[in-house]
Amino acid sequence: MKLFVVLSCLLAGCLAQRPHPCSSPPLLSGALSVSSQNEKLWVTARYLYDALGQRIRLDEFGSHDNKTFSLDVLLLYREATMYEIFHHNKTCKKMPLKADFQPLGIPKTASLLGQSVLGSSSGPGQGLLVNTWIGDLPDKQGKFMTTVTEFGCIPITTLYHTDQFGWMMTNFFNNVIGISDPSQLNPPDFCPETEDSTEEPADFLSLFLTMH
Repeated sequence: MKLFVVLSCLLAGCLAQRPHPCSSPPLLSGALSVSSQNEKLWVTARYLYDALGQRIRLDEFGSHDNKTFSLDVLLLYREATMYEIFHHNKTCKKMPLKADFQPLGIPKTASLLGQSVLGSSSGPGQGLLVNTWIGDLPDKQGKFMTTVTEFGCIPITTLYHTDQFGWMMTNFFNNVIGISDPSQLNPPDFCPETEDSTEEPADFLSLFLTMH
């Protein structure tokens, strides 16, 4: 009985601890959606995320200004290179990438907004404990608000502000720790070795605005 009481107290103490900033798993795959406050942009995508090699693969479908588009891109941040991949004719465009790699998770400078349960806390398996954080975007270009799971630091939602679209929301779902086929984070054999010198350097938002 005494052992049960001690274990219960230890468990209650762990759950009562204040959440801390965290890093998401370095290898993730799943799906995400992106939407804008002004309703001009929405995107759904399958994603592969490799924080160790600073690589991201996005296979997207979406709409911008009532025009639909599809896009398959590979972002190699260490090489400052992006590939737009066209499987139907086995071609690709190699372009410079000007964005810095931003790992998923919560930076140490963020502030805790609160902890909550998605769903219900009435019964086992009915809810998910999450933490919501706020902070400054890199170079203080704006604010962000991010929600991650309390256990595992799995991304749920990120909200940030842009001048062109207002608030942008990214929702993550069907997340899986690990990548089943790491070869998808390498450029296909038919991709060129040299960049197209006529292409402007791309960033994350330009994937949705200029490449369809």
